[in-house]
Amino acid sequence: MATTFEDFLVQLPAQFVLPQAFKSGPFYLFDLTAANAALTPELLRSEQHFCSYIHNSMVQAGAELGIGAYAEDRVIYRKSEVFSGEEARSLHLGIDLWAPAGTPVFAPLPGSIHSFANNAASGDYGPTIILEHDLKGVVFYTLYGHLSLPSLENLRIGMQVDAGQPLGSLGAWQENVHWPPHLHFQIICDLEGRKGDFPGVCAPSERVKWLGLCPDPNLLLRLDF
Repeated sequence: MATTFEDFLVQLPAQFVLPQAFKSGPFYLFDLTAANAALTPELLRSEQHFCSYIHNSMVQAGAELGIGAYAEDRVIYRKSEVFSGEEARSLHLGIDLWAPAGTPVFAPLPGSIHSFANNAASGDYGPTIILEHDLKGVVFYTLYGHLSLPSLENLRIGMQVDAGQPLGSLGAWQENVHWPPHLHFQIICDLEGRKGDFPGVCAPSERVKWLGLCPDPNLLLRLDF
């Protein structure tokens, strides 16, 4: 019997949110921290250069899928005021799956459409869907950010979603508010009343609270990277 939410996730069958062909790799694990000397201020200021950096890194590694790690303290958010404040938010609360624009995204578990929105501020999620799940009496949420604009069409709150059902597709940089195409996938215990949006990055000083609300998505995906 599960004693924590993390134990509950581990006891579920492994799931995936992109086409199964990506799950076998090869993967490229990005380092998006200040320790990566390639992430110069000039690179981060240029959307085109940053997109090229992501794409070229994967091509050179022969990788089908790029991975952006959970709980990584990142430097890349300095490019957007969305993450600024008295203490900048830089600790990543989900997992990023970097793949070509148009790649289908699938619901990993049965649930319903909780909410959706186009979070269009520069550097934000862009088109976003949040699913609500109630499995064995445990209610939790999954968030899908950086989708294509058509992914939000024909949705309605409460719509039932089956495991493996297509949710949408990855957006190009022009529609996912200027990020290289990828999926931000996040598991959330409590939305705290939010709809269509939820922080995907927190201040490092608040890591205990936010990592408690948002456990490691790889407990469910189980990608070997």
